[in-house]
Amino acid sequence: MLYLDNSATTPLLPEVRDAMLPYLLEEFGNPSSKYYSKAINANQAVEQARQNVSSLLGCKPEEITFTSGSTETNNMILKGVADYYQTKGKHIITSKAEHPSILDTCEYLETKGFQITYLDVDKYGRVPLGMIENALKADTILVSLMWGNNELGSLNPIKEISALCKEKGVLFHTDATQVVGKIEFSLEDFPGISFLSCSAHKFHGPKGTGVSFIQRDEYGVPVPFTPLLHGGGQEAGIRSGTLAVHNIVGMGKAAELANDHLNENISKLNSLEGQLTFLLTEKFSGNIIFNNDTINKIPGILNVQFKGVNNEILVKKLAPVIAVSTGSACSSSKPSHVLSSIGLTLEEIRNTIRFSLSHLITEEDLLVFKTL
Repeated sequence: MLYLDNSATTPLLPEVRDAMLPYLLEEFGNPSSKYYSKAINANQAVEQARQNVSSLLGCKPEEITFTSGSTETNNMILKGVADYYQTKGKHIITSKAEHPSILDTCEYLETKGFQITYLDVDKYGRVPLGMIENALKADTILVSLMWGNNELGSLNPIKEISALCKEKGVLFHTDATQVVGKIEFSLEDFPGISFLSCSAHKFHGPKGTGVSFIQRDEYGVPVPFTPLLHGGGQEAGIRSGTLAVHNIVGMGKAAELANDHLNENISKLNSLEGQLTFLLTEKFSGNIIFNNDTINKIPGILNVQFKGVNNEILVKKLAPVIAVSTGSACSSSKPSHVLSSIGLTLEEIRNTIRFSLSHLITEEDLLVFKTL
């Protein structure tokens, strides 16, 4: 079976597995302990992983906090900022095309008296800069917008958005889950980004681990907010709980590999996307419509309408040969709110499936489309 649902999750690389195993079997110490080798080795492994992740993101190691993944990080940042800054203001800006972990958290915050502005998006799911500027108010405490859309692949103008937020003195959070390891960037070039979320399993690391980037000022002081988890004070008191060392080591190794092969992987994803676009167009001619843009996007994500074909039926029929999805794995039971936000009808949404590629795929693998 050809796996084309890499935006949902990616296969674990063998090098990542091999790096993790010692911390499951031999080096099982708690990194918060201090006085014996297993604990010291675990702590050193965590710090090496932190260095690897920070190198991939282009930030300082101390700006990296390990979490269980982007859903936790998104909850932590939104709820933590809302709680800490509520005396300053109760207005938060996001978009209608965000991941459910953002939208559901915002809906929760509304029940606590916060005002949320849900911005419209354009036909490719991007948020126009002017719309953000117009939405800012005196009591706006946070803007939270994803870097790259998980269904359409479209990239928001993050450099301009972050610059605007910095100019206006508003905290800015971006969910970068889909772009890490797939586009080249350095957070050093984005001084307006206060917080960032990402997950290891989107770039061939293990499930159940991720990070929050929390910006520090020139004095090394992090942007303050209320922690989501209180307890033993791990991760500089930002995220308490015994660290999953094996998963963190796996994320660190995946980050190292992604960083080392970034340009090569991006080039391959672009090439594979071009081939798949050609094969789909050749095979299905006028019976398909591409919902995604062709420029300024995450390489390897195609969002395609198959006219008159129910997507759930199509996904099930393809399942023995090709693994694809109807959209976000986190809201698979509902029609895509992302596609609804760009103006598609319910019928068009129900005719749409997402193909998401991986650099592990070969051009020969894609030839299976000729046999469909």
